[in-house]
Amino acid sequence: MNHIEGRKRAIIENVNPEIDCGKYPIKRVIGEKVRVSADIFADGHNEMRAVLLHRKKGSSPWDETPMQHISNDRWEAEFVVNEMGYYEYTFQAWVDHFASWQKGIKLKYEANQDIRIEMKIGALLMQKASQLAVPNVQKKIDEWIDFITETEYVPAAAMALVLGEEVSEVMYQCTDRKDAATYEKILPVLAERKRALFSSWYEVFPRSTSPVPGKHGTFKDVESVIPLVAKMGFDILYFPPIHPIGESFRKGKDNSPEAEPGEPGSPWAIGGREGGHKAIHPELGTLEDFHNVVRIAAENNIEIALDLAYQCSQDHPYVTEHPRWFTWRPDGTVQYAENPPKKYQDVLAMNFENDDWQNMWKELKSIVDYWIQQGVRIFRVDNPHTKSFRFWEWMIGEIKLEHPDIIFLAEAFTRNKVMDKLGKIGFTQSYTYFTWRNTREEFVQYLHELTKTKRREFFRPNFWPNTPDILPESLQYKNEAAFVARLVMAATLSSNYGIYGPVFESGLNVPHPKREEYIDNEKYEIKNYDWQSMTRMRKLIALINRIRRENTALQTTWNIHFADSQNNYLLCYGKTDDEKSNRIFVVVNMDPDFTQGSWIKVPLHELGISADRGYNMHDLLTGQRYHWNGEWNYVELNPLIFPAHIFKIDQ
Repeated sequence: MNHIEGRKRAIIENVNPEIDCGKYPIKRVIGEKVRVSADIFADGHNEMRAVLLHRKKGSSPWDETPMQHISNDRWEAEFVVNEMGYYEYTFQAWVDHFASWQKGIKLKYEANQDIRIEMKIGALLMQKASQLAVPNVQKKIDEWIDFITETEYVPAAAMALVLGEEVSEVMYQCTDRKDAATYEKILPVLAERKRALFSSWYEVFPRSTSPVPGKHGTFKDVESVIPLVAKMGFDILYFPPIHPIGESFRKGKDNSPEAEPGEPGSPWAIGGREGGHKAIHPELGTLEDFHNVVRIAAENNIEIALDLAYQCSQDHPYVTEHPRWFTWRPDGTVQYAENPPKKYQDVLAMNFENDDWQNMWKELKSIVDYWIQQGVRIFRVDNPHTKSFRFWEWMIGEIKLEHPDIIFLAEAFTRNKVMDKLGKIGFTQSYTYFTWRNTREEFVQYLHELTKTKRREFFRPNFWPNTPDILPESLQYKNEAAFVARLVMAATLSSNYGIYGPVFESGLNVPHPKREEYIDNEKYEIKNYDWQSMTRMRKLIALINRIRRENTALQTTWNIHFADSQNNYLLCYGKTDDEKSNRIFVVVNMDPDFTQGSWIKVPLHELGISADRGYNMHDLLTGQRYHWNGEWNYVELNPLIFPAHIFKIDQ
């Protein structure tokens, strides 16, 4: 029995958030609250006290925040993370004998019972607390004891004293916690920079930036594109792989198994005579040219994101230098990537079960280290779900220890449990199934999964209407209204979003006849775009990004509340910041061809709107203003005029 702490009566359980029994950290960004709760109780009917203990990992002592009892033995508290890195938290709870005494004596006093003995019991509790107090507080407690134990004391005055705020606070501060129970786990929090939660991505192939049709673009050409991207309000410019491209089994136009002379091949077939993942495709320019791009982007408040694709062409130096890192077939050929019946002869998958895995891991990490040295802080990771989870956990953990500001976006369209695991082991953001959600019911259900379940604690969604790999049905052969609707939803449902830039802006919508992707795909050929004109779509994108920057409600994904609608073509939802000082309400007509209208029920309470007076709705897209009253209001949207409202609410 010696190992049993028999005097500790408090029970702490059902802690939230707690990811996989505390194995993985919950995620926050600087300035975000960590709101936690737990079931805390004890035997009997005593009053309880509980505190949340929290600190930056490695620092001491603990900071302490009193927990508030909500209902049914559920307690809550919160703290704010103020800098990048790891934090940790736990709980402590105990039976509060003085508060229990206060409760009992109050009931007896109100029942007109003799409370002189009860006052002496309270005095004994005060004497015990006095032993833990500093001298000036000891003196005050002694005076209180004398007052409540005087022979001729006045019961009403004594009661006013012992139930008063000052006595309660002093007794709380002087509590002997030797019998307090402490939660058996210390739970981790990873605090990241704000861009982890709020970002807008613009994807462009550098080789398609030349103003001359058919000519291979360079980093010098990219320099002239950056001001346009900045003018549209994006803060991340993402490049597909910029490395040398293999020549063996190079893919031609539309993924043809054989390339014609002069065809550039897929950038994801990484590696050639010029080098591998630490080299730059010679037609793009030099390392100095790349440094200039990073510098000019920074001057325009843009960060460069690079594609991190751990795969190789058959010409990659790794194939000859480290053959054990690949799988070899019985006929002596190296196994290329496959997703039967699809074949990717130009790409080799790396074998994470090889017996030289430790050296392979170190080399793969060194690729990230190298590009960090070149000024890159953001990586979009290609197909991370096809590589070892243990590798990612080790690699990302090692990188973040030295560089806590690095952001990793997981391009993983796969099963939920696999995507969740990637989020738990360190990926900052993830692509999602937003691209394939089409109905009001699907969006409501999916956003509930992302924001109202435990996924919210470790999985940060990044919504993309399109990618080079995906032209979804929602955009195929559709008009501009369809593109605008998907843009508004991506940019307002999630605080992280991105577009495959020039293709989305141009409204390209013709799919490949056999695949859900673009015909004449840019992955296999050089394209030419107008990089100078501020088109109608670019102006709209700029406006939406400005609305996002100016409204803190749109800078978080979590505080979203859907509204009831009598028309399923209308998707309606509100978002607020934590203080509900900034409130946004969005209505989207998901029918790109016809006018749709409906009465909608605004979630007044959730948005902090008083039901007893009207409120003003300012459409930030068109400038129009409306005055609404109560829950139910009518909305009608003609998609050919504009398919959405983004209202700012004032009351």
